[in-house]
Amino acid sequence: MGWVVGALVSLSATLAAAQSQPAETAGSNTLPKLELKAAYPGLKLPLPLWLGAPPDGSKRFFAMGQDGRVWILPSDRESKEAKVFLDIVDRKPHEQYEEGLIGLAFHPQFKSNGKFYIFYNQQFPKRSVLSEMQVSASDPDKADLATERVLLEIPKPYWNHNAGCLQFGPDGYLYVAVGDGGQNGDPHNFGQSLHVIYGKILRIDVNSRAGRVPYGIPKDNPFVGNVDSDLRPETWAYGLRNPWRFSFDRQTGDLWVGDVGQDKWEEIDFVVKGGNYGWSDWEGFHQFREKPLGKDWIEPVIEYAHNPALAKEGRFPNHSVGSSVIGGYVYRGHKLPKLSGVYVYADYVVGTVWGLRYEGGKLTADGTLVKSNPTRPITSFGEDADGELYVTAFDGRIYEFVEPAPKPDAPR
Repeated sequence: MGWVVGALVSLSATLAAAQSQPAETAGSNTLPKLELKAAYPGLKLPLPLWLGAPPDGSKRFFAMGQDGRVWILPSDRESKEAKVFLDIVDRKPHEQYEEGLIGLAFHPQFKSNGKFYIFYNQQFPKRSVLSEMQVSASDPDKADLATERVLLEIPKPYWNHNAGCLQFGPDGYLYVAVGDGGQNGDPHNFGQSLHVIYGKILRIDVNSRAGRVPYGIPKDNPFVGNVDSDLRPETWAYGLRNPWRFSFDRQTGDLWVGDVGQDKWEEIDFVVKGGNYGWSDWEGFHQFREKPLGKDWIEPVIEYAHNPALAKEGRFPNHSVGSSVIGGYVYRGHKLPKLSGVYVYADYVVGTVWGLRYEGGKLTADGTLVKSNPTRPITSFGEDADGELYVTAFDGRIYEFVEPAPKPDAPR
């Protein structure tokens, strides 16, 4: 969650700029104008960070909180209560701003094996933990903490840039986002190093083991079998600063990442096998390091600036501003046909929601879907079992997208 502290530095200027939306790029008129509506009007959750549905046909919808809890949301949208599925609050994962329970994914065979995966922070020593757990044998609405199997512990040189998003790909492997280790400017040059686990999207096989490692390494990972045996074979893509949220397009399998920037630029990346996304040689489309360390960088699909003056120097001067990107999903639901095929993303600080179309390897449209609202700090997106899209925010609410109500006719 590298968005909190860095975002707050330029908060005032960004909020002021966000109130005035500039003209948008060509093609933006193909995108719908939407609003966010509370999906559970009477329900407020502490620090919600993610939403998702298990692949078990149950139609249950889960919410994850930074404090260490996972809830099953009520089937009655008017209910004020959610059922606690998992509770690791007593482990104190949320000790500093960007730490906490920050990732959750259900095994593709969750219906038969009850397995799910969490990514959370721990102290003494400071580290990120990736664990497998199972549902209670006696209660399908409760996690059994005694079944925990730790798959990976990542030492944390600093408290920030944890990333932590977990998603199973259409290939059945678990993809894991890991930030660059923290601090400003990637001081240890982790982003461009293939010898460390930081600044990466990892791809692992949770159904097998590789020697003493409690997970398997897919044979077609891009750096498996390299002559340099010290390369991390888990790596799927690298050169990322803090890939807080990523997702797979449920129709095409494409992988999209929102990578939180440093002090100037936020970016959205279309991620491919073995891709190098530039950090910390580049921030967005702009050189960051005086003497670059890597090569063959892949440019973002889109970037946006932290203020209007800076935006004029970028590739997308008409994109409105923000300070901390929240990666989303390509919409594949049915309630909003005009949104179909649009990649939806947001900004934590200003609360704006944008969309883009990417067709034939080209950006064909981008623009604002939901206007700025700084009182609604968006933290994540989530899909339900039907592909409908939702938003979590630090006001404790869960939101859904709706079309604006028709305006009444003007008086005659």
